Amino acid sequence: VKVGLIGPMTGIFAVLGISQTNSLQVVADQINAKGGIGGAKIELVVRDDALNPVTAANHAKELAGDKSVNYVIGPSISSFYQGAAATYEANKKLNCQPAVAALDFTNYEYGFRSQDYYKDTLSALMTVLERKGITNFGMIYEAGATGIDFDAYYKSESSKYGLKYLGWEKITGAATSHNAELKKFIDMGAQAISISNNSFGAYTAKAAKELKYSGVLMGGSGAQNIAFHETGGDDFAGTLMAAPNYQWPIREKATWKAGYKAHTEAIVAKYGINTGAKSGATSPKGTAIAADCLYAYAVAANKARSLDPVKVKAKMEGLDIPAKMTPSGVRINPGPEHNLYQADGISVFEWRKDAKGWFTVEINAVVRLNARCSEVGLIAQTRSGAPLVCTKLKRNLAFRSPK
Repeated sequence: VKVGLIGPMTGIFAVLGISQTNSLQVVADQINAKGGIGGAKIELVVRDDALNPVTAANHAKELAGDKSVNYVIGPSISSFYQGAAATYEANKKLNCQPAVAALDFTNYEYGFRSQDYYKDTLSALMTVLERKGITNFGMIYEAGATGIDFDAYYKSESSKYGLKYLGWEKITGAATSHNAELKKFIDMGAQAISISNNSFGAYTAKAAKELKYSGVLMGGSGAQNIAFHETGGDDFAGTLMAAPNYQWPIREKATWKAGYKAHTEAIVAKYGINTGAKSGATSPKGTAIAADCLYAYAVAANKARSLDPVKVKAKMEGLDIPAKMTPSGVRINPGPEHNLYQADGISVFEWRKDAKGWFTVEINAVVRLNARCSEVGLIAQTRSGAPLVCTKLKRNLAFRSPK
């Protein structure tokens, strides 16, 4: 069973493509050891798009037209997928996207997404901004499909969170300095900036460092890439990151979800970790949300007892895999929307740094009633299920009913 992967294996964002390859190989090895898919072994077919849209489109065309390739993961980002999707659809090529936050996947019959859906991500981030008392924010993002979707959603939804959206400063993939764009927002008094999930967001982090920006940066799961820490330095501390599940920087490993813990330990044992030369930030040389793409496909194909894309697609839509079984530690339940994760699978983390190094705190976690109110914005529940929010009072923190 051939599974294609299109991602950046070289260049500034190579850590993404290499991590995807590693996670897919770990899952492929595990599935193969248990009999594979219908008795056939999984074989990866890897293509490097070097974060180049033309290269990505060419690889997508190649793999979509290759009848020996049963399933494709990638290409890298939303704008690349927008160009590749029609080719996949025309060839009835099942595919899964672990790095595409934008676009509505109900428009694609054969496409699935294991990235957090942008509406869920942005809603989670705006919820946290509201709880922090922030009243306005802007966005620095590359021109393209993702930026258009983000901009439209912020315009329509920000006021519901008591926020004023200051607009979108567009950047290009060729720009290595975002100082001018950030300076405009600083002059407008922006308290927070929404940044790109891709390597371009690292340049916004760099601009924040150079301009000594004191506001909050916020992004999606791409902000787990240590390229952000390398370019942003210590000033990257305080950045908010919305992601399906990324517990590597959480020091209390006892809280790691079982599926995520097992996959991450397998990655570290086989491939090791990435370490930033400047920042010292670390990450496992794998990405669990890419692993979920392959895991979900294998489960669906075995349920279908077929590699026919129509039959496997139907089984993928009907999956409901518990979080404890998935590589990401997040429940997989695609449904007709073709989003592997639902809104309740999105967490918001805050990057921090101390003498021991970089770590994150999950600031929108649901905690037990008797948990200590230690972080503003931490969510708890009463025994009846009513929500409580950790709130700063005059001298201390306490759980209170949300406004």
